Amino acid sequence: MADVPRVRVLFANHPLYADLTPAQYAEGLAWLRRMGMVTPAGRPVVQVIDGELPDDVTVGRVPRVLWSQSAEDAKKAVGAAGEKALLRLLREGGVPHVRHVAAESDAFGYDIEAARSVSERAHIEVKATTDPTRLVVHLTRHEYEVMAADADWCLAAVLVGRDGTAASVATVKREWLHSAVPTDQGRSGRWESVRLTVPGRALMQGLATEAWVLLTGALLSIGPVWGFQPSPLASA
Repeated sequence: MADVPRVRVLFANHPLYADLTPAQYAEGLAWLRRMGMVTPAGRPVVQVIDGELPDDVTVGRVPRVLWSQSAEDAKKAVGAAGEKALLRLLREGGVPHVRHVAAESDAFGYDIEAARSVSERAHIEVKATTDPTRLVVHLTRHEYEVMAADADWCLAAVLVGRDGTAASVATVKREWLHSAVPTDQGRSGRWESVRLTVPGRALMQGLATEAWVLLTGALLSIGPVWGFQPSPLASA
C-alpha cells in the first residue's frame, strides 16, 4: 500500500493519470485531509480493494473497503437506462418541454427539466434500479441543497425492466427526505453523500411535484414494487 508521497509521484508521471494536473490532484488531497480520510502521517484511513474481499478485512489498523470497476460500470449503466426510460415516458406522455440536463452538466442538482407552462415545471432527479424488492438511493449534499431551495425539484425512482423501459416510477416524498438525511455534528465535518433505504410509506406511485402531476400511476404497470401499496396519483 503506497503512502501519499509515492502516490503523488505516480499521479505526476504515469500517463494513465494525465487527465488531471498535479495542482488538481493536490486540491483533491487537501479535500481528503479535510474530510479525515488521510492521517497526519500521510496514510489513508482505508484501503480500497478491487476484487474479492478477504476474510481478514484489516491490514494492521487500516480497514479494507471492497470496490469493483465492473460493479461501478453496471451501476452507471442502470442509472443511464433509468434516465433514458423516463425521458421517453415523459415525451410519450405529452410533456411539451423535456430537457436532459444531466447530459450537459452535473452542476444542476437534477437530471431532467420538464415543463408544461410557467407554473408547471419540474426539476427531476432520477434514481434507477433493477431491484423491485427494495429501493436504495444515494443522495449527494448538492442534490439535497437544491431540493431544499427549489420547490420544483422532485426525486423519481425508476424500476428499469429487462427491455430497458420504465417498469415502474414512484416519487419519493420530500418530507421524508428532509427527515432522513443526517445532521452535521459540529464544524469539523459535514456529510457529502448519504445512502438511504426508502420505505414504502415514503413513496407515491407516478411522478409529481407539489404543483404538477407529470405521470399518473395509471400510465405504468402496477405491481408490488419496493414495498408500497399502489395508489395512483390523480391526473392533472
